[in-house]
Amino acid sequence: MYELISFNGKHYPALQAEGFAAQFAIPFALKIIGPNKTGFDIGCNNETWKFPGAMAIDPVLNEYDAYNLPKIRVDYIFSSHCLEHLPDWVGALDIWHEALHGGGVLFLYLPHPVQEYWLPHNNRKHRSVLFPDMIAKYLHDRGWQDIFVTGYDLNCSYYVIARKQT
Repeated sequence: MYELISFNGKHYPALQAEGFAAQFAIPFALKIIGPNKTGFDIGCNNETWKFPGAMAIDPVLNEYDAYNLPKIRVDYIFSSHCLEHLPDWVGALDIWHEALHGGGVLFLYLPHPVQEYWLPHNNRKHRSVLFPDMIAKYLHDRGWQDIFVTGYDLNCSYYVIARKQT
């Protein structure tokens, strides 16, 4: 039997409290990004949790962070459950856009606001509530192409995929 956790009288799959949310997104991202590409995993927090083949971007692991990337262009940026922790998610995404080659892929895995524990007033590690339609609007307004935003999964998280204009 699967385990549940409770918050404010609501029940959620216990897997949401285990960490390493990227494990649910990596299989999809591998299909989207494809093999033999260069990229960053921003906010992976642990070398064993990073996207396969990506360079880790995390102050826990090296001198880089979401606002300070290596001065190279990459084919993709993968980020799981990081953006909501940043004080300026718009500024971070603008920087990430500049780090991608034309045609490069942005792959985000984000907590959905349906999980009440992840709201900033309940989880002080989270600085922002990132609604799917808000992220889609930001990407559209900034000129991203092929924008795809899902509903939430069993991890109460959603996927955002977009391509930088060529």
